[in-house]
Amino acid sequence: MRTEVEAKFRATNGDPLDDLAGRATLGRALLGPGRTIDELDRYLDTDDGSLTAAGWACRLRSREDAVRISLKGPPSGSDGGWSHRRPEVEGPATAVIDLAAWPPSAAAELLADLSAGRPLAEVLRLDQRRTERAVALGDGTALGTLSLDRVRMSANGATDPGQLFIVELELDPASPRGEDELPGLAAALTAVPGLHADPRTKLEHALERLDPTR
Repeated sequence: MRTEVEAKFRATNGDPLDDLAGRATLGRALLGPGRTIDELDRYLDTDDGSLTAAGWACRLRSREDAVRISLKGPPSGSDGGWSHRRPEVEGPATAVIDLAAWPPSAAAELLADLSAGRPLAEVLRLDQRRTERAVALGDGTALGTLSLDRVRMSANGATDPGQLFIVELELDPASPRGEDELPGLAAALTAVPGLHADPRTKLEHALERLDPTR
């Protein structure tokens, strides 16, 4: 199971995202061309919230022609609010919420254990328009991916009229320099006008706005 390492930031509007979409560099790193994609994230749990109680988030993501299940575990570590580290395991799935019908994977096995055979249901959904840019050093060493996300939230038929504006810089787990360069990249993001370090996940923001009782 790999550890997801990323820096998270948020904004109150889309201006900082537009700023970053037009930049050629971030700190001492180069930014690649932007690619914009629509994604649908559906968060799942059992009726008694067993995954949430165990500190795990279960995301079913539809992106282009693929659907994947991701399980993200309890976070560890913090650095000024922007640092996020947590275990993550992924696998192939389908848009139908039926664990038994999905292809075998480590993610499906872990989800079966966490849910203990109880049916899964959608807790909330995030529709996001994401612009991705590769982050690399001048010598071509890959560092990670910068994601600029405009997110709309809905749950149980209710839709939040606002949006989340989120910036994430996720390290490439194979990068030999990512960990060393991340603090400098995070400092460069902190300096972007209107961008603020975010200690919370999108799921936490959405639950607070749509279902404060969870």
